[in-house]
Amino acid sequence: MTTTALTGDGGMVLFEYSPFGVIGSVAPSTNPTETIINNSISMLAAGNSVYFSPHPGAKNVSLKLIGMIEDIAFRCCGIRNLVVTVAEPTFEATQQMMAHPNIAVLAITGGPGIVAMGMKSGKKVIGAGAGNPPCIVDETADIVKAAEDIINGAAFDYNLPCIAEKSLIVVESVAERLVQQMQAFGALLLNAADIDKLRAVCLPEGHANKKLVGKSPAAMLEAAGIAVPAKPPRLLIGIVSADDPWVTSEQLMPMLPVVKVDNFDSALALALKVEESLHHTAIMHSQNVSRLNLAARTLQTSIFVKNGPSYAGIGVGGEGFTTFTIATPTGEGTTSARTFARSRRCVLTNGFSIR
Repeated sequence: MTTTALTGDGGMVLFEYSPFGVIGSVAPSTNPTETIINNSISMLAAGNSVYFSPHPGAKNVSLKLIGMIEDIAFRCCGIRNLVVTVAEPTFEATQQMMAHPNIAVLAITGGPGIVAMGMKSGKKVIGAGAGNPPCIVDETADIVKAAEDIINGAAFDYNLPCIAEKSLIVVESVAERLVQQMQAFGALLLNAADIDKLRAVCLPEGHANKKLVGKSPAAMLEAAGIAVPAKPPRLLIGIVSADDPWVTSEQLMPMLPVVKVDNFDSALALALKVEESLHHTAIMHSQNVSRLNLAARTLQTSIFVKNGPSYAGIGVGGEGFTTFTIATPTGEGTTSARTFARSRRCVLTNGFSIR
């Protein structure tokens, strides 16, 4: 939120960030706590107040958290009602919030449907969209580190974050070693028969079973009638074809499909197809800088993580600020306090230049 000034023969111009006012923020059901905490910090830091519209499916945890944040904000500054919501979150309440004249800006973290609804409001929208992040591993990668990073990223919060690895595309010459290392870090490799059983209950008709979204690997295995190991796995993995439903759409479950390809060019081509021009997030493990650069330029994602877990892209275990609202559809990318402020320009002519 840095103020800047430019001077010259014509005088001085001052650029400052100012709050929008009251921001209407739609929180998701998949990772409500992270989103509410992160957005509250960024929006309040920019000088705004916030009205949250939580997902009805995450009502209890969202209302409790918003109340806690409101109390903390009051203790810090003595101002009440900086972070508020309604007692009964509903779709209708969200519609009313979007249309309310006192709401200056909408920040929407959710699916394409709710973002599209916000875009019709006539207000400025900071909209986060869906992602289906592919992870590429080529033959030059540090396989041990790649395996650990992929497990850590894909297993985090049972794969609910939109930035998490959703598919693994690996060059065949190192695939077997990578899978072995992933098993060493807590992954369970499923055979073809078990993958079919899991697909039948988790992806009926090719779409995610909402009852199993965000559930543990053990819960998924139990639902599919597959024996759970004595030590429950951190992540499920299975070798599948490139057109498998596990690969082609975002599932939000701790099951990482593994696709073998002949070479890096094939891996990049498949990653581009899998990402579906969502321009959200991609991950790559390689020691070849030229390939890393080519992948970043080709995929054009808001977040591109090189040789790290996916969450390094949002400031966890990597540099930069933390964010859980990735506003790819509306162009802001990784949001911060600056995203939730408007830039203002103040000009003084013929003065304040001392050169």
